[in-house]
Amino acid sequence: MCKTFSCLVTRGNKVYWKAGLDRHEAILSAFQEQDTNLNDNKIPPLNTFARVEIVPPNRDYLNTDFGKWKFRIDENIVPSFITGGGDHEDLCRQALLDWTKKIYTFNIEEVRNPIHPFKIIPPSEITEEHLALLGQWASVRDSVWDSVGASVGASVWDSVWDSVGDSVWDSVWDSVWASVGDSVWDSVGDSVGASVWAYIGSLFPIKEWKYIDYSNTLFAKGKYPFQSVVDLWKIGLVPSFDGKIWRLHGGTDAKILWEGKIK
Repeated sequence: MCKTFSCLVTRGNKVYWKAGLDRHEAILSAFQEQDTNLNDNKIPPLNTFARVEIVPPNRDYLNTDFGKWKFRIDENIVPSFITGGGDHEDLCRQALLDWTKKIYTFNIEEVRNPIHPFKIIPPSEITEEHLALLGQWASVRDSVWDSVGASVGASVWDSVWDSVGDSVWDSVWDSVWASVGDSVWDSVGDSVGASVWAYIGSLFPIKEWKYIDYSNTLFAKGKYPFQSVVDLWKIGLVPSFDGKIWRLHGGTDAKILWEGKIK
């Protein structure tokens, strides 16, 4: 099974890969017309190209010690041009480094160590500034064409997932959810799901988000549309909403620090 990072290396010492293409056959289709070595009709082991995978230990795509990623020829019979020597592995590893420059544009340090709002000492008093952020968040939620989760998911899919690939995204999601998301959800309830999605979305450099009406003055291209709730999150406050009453939670026990209606 193909995995990120996948590439093709040829007898002519060319390496082919494309961000977002994990499957070797998809890579082959993308480049086959550019190189006669990719039109292989030789009987193994006389193949003129080889399928290659370079993957991190334990499939941990947040491990950026790329020198320790494992090189593997994904062929039943290793082509003779590989076994005959040469620097094919070095060429593929250089391609891996080129690939990482396109992929690791998200905030990997924060992905590794997500901010847990309930581990932050919350404000001793809820001020007008906090309520203004809550008001912005309430307005944003009402103005998004679809759910916040749908906006983040679709935007990451179209703008980042195409280049990151499933394997890297899974590592990002697993890290944040295991460290923060599940805990916050359990502490407060289902209504915080939008906040969790908004926090995860803030880790990705996307200029234009799906389901956002940019004719609305609430939003501006190039600015994260859900920043208000991220600002609350980073000062130790998580909002919840039961359909009528808004609440701000904080502290290790997710205590209700404020509740009321948004003016």
